[in-house]
Amino acid sequence: MVDNQKREAGILKLAILDMYDGEKNLGMQSIRDIVGMFPEFSCDVFDVRGNCELPGLDYDVYISSGGPGSPIERGTLWMRAFSSLMDRLWAYNQMYETKKHVFFICHSFQMICNHFGLGDIVPRKSRAFGIFPVHKTQDGEKEPLFQGLEDPFYAADFRDWQFIQPNLSRINAMGAKVLAIEKERPHVPLERAIMAMRFSKFWFGTQFHPEAHSDGMLRHLRRPVRKEEVIAHHGEEKYEEILQLAGDKEKIDRTRSLIIPRFLEEAIRYHTAFSVAT
Repeated sequence: MVDNQKREAGILKLAILDMYDGEKNLGMQSIRDIVGMFPEFSCDVFDVRGNCELPGLDYDVYISSGGPGSPIERGTLWMRAFSSLMDRLWAYNQMYETKKHVFFICHSFQMICNHFGLGDIVPRKSRAFGIFPVHKTQDGEKEPLFQGLEDPFYAADFRDWQFIQPNLSRINAMGAKVLAIEKERPHVPLERAIMAMRFSKFWFGTQFHPEAHSDGMLRHLRRPVRKEEVIAHHGEEKYEEILQLAGDKEKIDRTRSLIIPRFLEEAIRYHTAFSVAT
């Protein structure tokens, strides 16, 4: 099962795992747009939760999206299939010379952290909704995907769940690193959530949305139905704050321009070097 075949004309295969279960969202198109910036990739999309579509092991890179609902539900066919794929990809990277690159976003990040037993995945007391500062850890300061981002940097964050109480012995045993944590909230006596991890040299994940961009968020938030919904749940002051932060091009657009693109560049460099070597 060794995957030593060189891709035609240097094209790498990339699978996007759509975890939105048919819910309207900005994430999927934004992920496609970022991948579309790189002619080195051919891209296929799999509707994991809606149709239980999962890719095989014949892809070089996998990006698993955000999505609604509980990240710790059990027993569904798609969840078993997703967990099986992750186990097979992880085992593949331990066994074979070629490696599979995987990126997890928000819901998918919570799912894989739960799957590996890296900490507690629990409901939040109130939903995180907006653009927030994210703080680097010491390992995050050295993380290549974070170079060029200030500390703190800003990210789009929409969560009903959170990853807290990291199991450091388990994290250290698998060689993973905690790279970023939630904003400081001195007035709130709650633990700060883990916001980004490097699970291995080839696997990376964020509990925020690194694919989000300013123009898309502004268009989305200004739609009358969405505006009414946000104000009803979070208040007009919060709505105006989100608009102001979304309009600041140095905030989430900078995050978008660096993290996933650098992950894809890492994958391209790796596979190019491997092809030359073989």
